[in-house]
Amino acid sequence: MSLSHRTGWFIATATVAATLAYGYACTPATKSPGAIGASDAASKVYVAPGAHDEFYAFLSGGFNGQVGVYGLPSGRLLKIIPVFSQFAENGYGYSEETKPMLETTFGNIPWDDLHHTALSQTNGEDDGRWLFVNANNTPRVARVDLSTFETSEILQIPNSGGNHGSPYITSNSEYVLASTRFSVPIPQADVPISDFAKKFKGTISFVKADQPGKMDVSFQLLVPGYNYDLARAGKGPSKDWVFFTSYNSEQAYEKLEVNASKADKDFIAAINWRTLETCAKDGKAENWPADYMHNVMDEFTRTAQVERKQSVKVLTPTTCPNSIYFLPTPKSPHGADVDPSGEYIVAGGKLATVIPVHSFTKLQQAIKDQAFETTIEGIPVLKYEAILAGEVKDPGLGPLHTEFDGKGYAYTSLFISSEIVKWKLGTWEIVDRVPTYYSIGHLMIPGGATTKPAGKYVVALNKITKDRYLPTGPELTQSAQLYDISGDKMKLLLDFPTTGEPHYGNAIEAAKIEKLQKKFFTLAENRHPQVTKAEREAGVSRNGKVVHVRMAAIRSHFAPDNIEGVQVGDTVLFHVTNLEQDWDIPHGFAIQGATTSELLVMPGETRTLRWVPKQIGVYPMYCTDFCSALHQEMSGYVRVSPVGSNVPLVGNTLKAQGQAARAAARGVTLPTPPGAVTGAAHAHGTAPSPTPR
Repeated sequence: MSLSHRTGWFIATATVAATLAYGYACTPATKSPGAIGASDAASKVYVAPGAHDEFYAFLSGGFNGQVGVYGLPSGRLLKIIPVFSQFAENGYGYSEETKPMLETTFGNIPWDDLHHTALSQTNGEDDGRWLFVNANNTPRVARVDLSTFETSEILQIPNSGGNHGSPYITSNSEYVLASTRFSVPIPQADVPISDFAKKFKGTISFVKADQPGKMDVSFQLLVPGYNYDLARAGKGPSKDWVFFTSYNSEQAYEKLEVNASKADKDFIAAINWRTLETCAKDGKAENWPADYMHNVMDEFTRTAQVERKQSVKVLTPTTCPNSIYFLPTPKSPHGADVDPSGEYIVAGGKLATVIPVHSFTKLQQAIKDQAFETTIEGIPVLKYEAILAGEVKDPGLGPLHTEFDGKGYAYTSLFISSEIVKWKLGTWEIVDRVPTYYSIGHLMIPGGATTKPAGKYVVALNKITKDRYLPTGPELTQSAQLYDISGDKMKLLLDFPTTGEPHYGNAIEAAKIEKLQKKFFTLAENRHPQVTKAEREAGVSRNGKVVHVRMAAIRSHFAPDNIEGVQVGDTVLFHVTNLEQDWDIPHGFAIQGATTSELLVMPGETRTLRWVPKQIGVYPMYCTDFCSALHQEMSGYVRVSPVGSNVPLVGNTLKAQGQAARAAARGVTLPTPPGAVTGAAHAHGTAPSPTPR
C-alpha cells in the first residue's frame, strides 16, 4: 500500500469532527454505566486503618517534574518523589548535597516535564529495584532507588530535542530507551528552520542502566527527522527488539496540527538493539563530540557528584544495516505496546479509525522475504499487509495507549470519545467499553506492560476534570479513575485526584518493594566530610568569609544551639547531622532569612543549608519537623555582627553557656563538659565541605 496523502479538505473536516467529539467527551455526564453500587465499590477500595494497599502506583507528575506514589486500591497519596524539580518540602534541589542533581550543560535547572515511568525488570517482570523516569524539556533520564524512594542518578541525553519516548526498558534492564520528540540539527547548528527536511534529525538513545551509579549513553542511532513519540521493548521472542512510534513523516515544521496530519500512515520504528550493540562493539560507531552531565548521589556521603561527558557513539542505518525497519501505521500513532507473549505490537493512532496490530512473526518473515515498500534514508519500509496481524474495527475516537491483563485481553484508551475499550487478542473483537471522566490519556494496569500482568485493575489517567471534585478555582487537579477488571465487565470503583499531570504510570505488587525498604541511614557508615557522629564532634570554624557549622540534631535540641561571631556577608554552611537511629524520626532545620528552603534530614544522614546574612541582628533557627513533646524547644540563635567585628566565633549549647556563666560568677573555671562545643580546634574542624556555590 502506498504512503498516500489525504486532501486538505479531509483534514479540515476531520479536525472539526474531532473538536466536536472532544467537546462532547468533556461534557459532564449524569450517570456512569460502568459504575457499580456505591457500597460495593466502597468495600472493594476500602483499606482498613493500619492495613496496607495491595499495590504501589507510581504516576508521573508531568509539569511538576516529580513522581506521585499512591496506594491501590485506596488511591491514597503516599509520597511525592522530587526528581527534576526543586522540592522545598524536604530541601531537594536546595541543599548543598542535592543541588548538583539538577546540573546540566545549560546550568542548574530547577524544573522539568516528567512524562513517563518504567520499573526495572528481570526476565520481563517488574522487580521493584528501581523506577526510571524521563525529562522531556531538557532531555534526561533519572533512576529512583525504591529502597529509599529517592532520586539517585540523573543522566543528560545529548543530541536530542524533547526526550519523550523514554524511559522504556528492556526485559532485563539492560537498556533504558530515549528518543527525540522534536527533531533538531544534529549536531546543533544555526540553520534556517525551513531547512527542516534536509538538516533536522532524530536520535534513538540506548542508556546502559543495569548498574547503579553507572548510567551512560552506550550508543545512539541517527534516524530521519520525525517526531518520535512512545516506545516499548519486546518480550519473549521479540525481547531483542524495541518499537518506537513516530509521527510527522511529512517533516512539517509549522502548523503541525494540519501539516503533520496529512499522511494516511506514519511509522513504528522496529529496532534490533542486539544488532546495534554488536555494531558498536565492532567499531562501526563514530565517536561524536558531545557535552552532557551525569549526576550521581553517593551512597555514603549522601552528596551528589557531577561528571561531565564529552563524546558519544553514533550509529546510522547504513553503518549498521539490518538494525531498523519502518512499519507503516495509521495515523499519527501514539502508543506502541507489546503484549505479554511478545508476538503482537499494538499501535494507537490518534487520528486512526482502527487499532492496528502488527505480528512479530510476520515482521520477521517480511524481512526475510524483503517485502519492502520503499527505503527511507537507508531504512526499509515494510509492506503494511505483510506485517499486519489484524485490526480492531470501530474502537471509538482517538485511540492512544494499550495495556494487557494477562488473560488474553487488551485495554485501549480513547481520548476523543473518552472511554476504555476491552478487546480480545487474536480475534480483535471488542467485548466491553466504559466511559471515563473525562478525556482519558494513558491507562495503566499493574504489570500491564510486562510478561506477567496482574489483571485486577485498570487506572484511567484523565486529562479533563470538570465537575468530578469540589471546585478549586481555574486550576483543577487531574482526575484518575480505578476500574475493576477481574470479571468479564469493567466496573468503576473509585475517582481519586492526582498531583501535577500524570501522563503515565506503573503499579507493582507492594510486597516486591516493602521488603527492600531502608528505614534509616546507618550513622557509622556516614562518610560526609562534615558529619557529626556525636555531639562532642560538633563545632564552628571559619575559612575566610565562609563559616562551617557542624551541627548535631537529636531529640530535642541542636548542638550548637547558640552561635556568635558570624559577620554580615559571611556564607554560613550549616552541616546538620541527624543522630537518631530510629525509623520515622527526621529532623528539620530552618533559619530566618535563608533564601533556600528548609532541610529535612533523615536519621543518620547529613544535609547542608547555605545562609548569607545581610543585616546585623540575632536570628532564630529551629527544627521544622515535629519530633517530640519538646519539639518547640528544639531551637536556637545565631548572632550576626558587623563586618570586621572582633566578636569571637563560638558555638555553645545553652546548657554549657549557663554553667559557664554561673562558674564565672563564682570565679571557677569549669572543664569542657560532654556536648559543649566551641570554635576551638577539634578533631574534624578543618574537614573539607561541599564547594560554596
